[in-house]
Amino acid sequence: MDRLEMVDQRAVEVEEKCVERVHIRAQEPPLSLEAPGCTFKMARQKGLEHGPRRGDIGAMPVLQNPTDARATVRADGDLVELRVGGVWRLSEALPQWKDLAPAKVSGRLRVVPDGLGYWDMSLLLFLDQAARWSVVERAEWDGSALPERLRALLVQIEATREAATPVDRCENLLVTVGLATRKAVREMRFILQFVGECALATRRSVLNPGHFRWKDCLAEMQACGAMALPVVSLVSFLVGLTLAYSGAIVLRRYGGDIYVADILGVAMTREMGAVMAAVVLAGRTGAAFAAQLGSMKVNEEIDALSTLGISPVRFLVLPRLLALSIMMPLLALYSNSMGVLGGMVVAKTVLSIQPTAYWVEMLTIVDLPDLAVGLIKAVAFGLIVGLSGCLRGLQAERSAAGVGHATTSAVVTAIILIITADALFAVLFNAFGL
Repeated sequence: MDRLEMVDQRAVEVEEKCVERVHIRAQEPPLSLEAPGCTFKMARQKGLEHGPRRGDIGAMPVLQNPTDARATVRADGDLVELRVGGVWRLSEALPQWKDLAPAKVSGRLRVVPDGLGYWDMSLLLFLDQAARWSVVERAEWDGSALPERLRALLVQIEATREAATPVDRCENLLVTVGLATRKAVREMRFILQFVGECALATRRSVLNPGHFRWKDCLAEMQACGAMALPVVSLVSFLVGLTLAYSGAIVLRRYGGDIYVADILGVAMTREMGAVMAAVVLAGRTGAAFAAQLGSMKVNEEIDALSTLGISPVRFLVLPRLLALSIMMPLLALYSNSMGVLGGMVVAKTVLSIQPTAYWVEMLTIVDLPDLAVGLIKAVAFGLIVGLSGCLRGLQAERSAAGVGHATTSAVVTAIILIITADALFAVLFNAFGL
């Protein structure tokens, strides 16, 4: 009984001491972050000075998660041992090699896994930095202790970083000119071959006109003729307006305002009317021809025609060429009239020349040979636009990108050939006195 009474008395004393400590803590002023002169850092230091107290969770030391990524470096003479372990994830804080790299090493850098768990690209990048550092420091890299998969990925990273031996790929002037000449000759050969096929198909159609697709030809005439009138009207009117303004600047200095009609009439009938109509149709109709035929080639429709024994040139190209050859001279005449109208507007509003005087003066300089020159050029330009569009369409690759490239190439080819043909016509007509 005496032992039990002594235990009970001891328990009562311990309980009284605990109550006194709780009472003393209750009387102490609480640490407030908002009190003047008191900060969280001061409170933290105070807790560290007095040591951890019972029930004070904030004073407990923070332990590192054993699964966190870790890397340690230990140098032993010429051997530097790098131990990696834990879980390596890109989304978490990771060791950096620049913080662990020793000052200098002349022996061997060995990598040893130490409790290595899950890893991703972050571990590869870390080890790659260590491997590159060993190359710079001329230390032997030893990764034989790493898992096989990890070593294989490190080898792949090293292979992708290895640069090929630089080679001088610059071409001298002679090589560049030679390649460009060979390409131009090849393109010219394709064009001549296509023109020959069109000529043979035209001969067969003339001998057998019943086999010609007149409905397709009429549909193309509607598309490239009447449907192009708004664009041709706008472009030709603005060109005539611009030429009249440019001519008026010079002629007004000499009092020759009326001669604006002469300049505009000759320029539109001989040059600008046919050229403007051809350029418009090159961007509108030539590109459409290339896109249509290119899409048919992608869908293997042209191959189907060849399999059935039907000539694609005779079936698809000739109706388009005939439509452009017929409609281009008509569009050139219409372009001439719109250009003359634009010049007439400038003559009336800027130079105060009456439309009747403008018209009569223009008729004194423009005659039938001028119109004939413009019409001959228009027919040639129409054939050029049709041939360029159809040729590039038939040469298109079997993909959407190939069709787009063929469309662009058709427009560029047509415009280049139009300008070249116009220069040749100028030389020929001058030689013939036209």
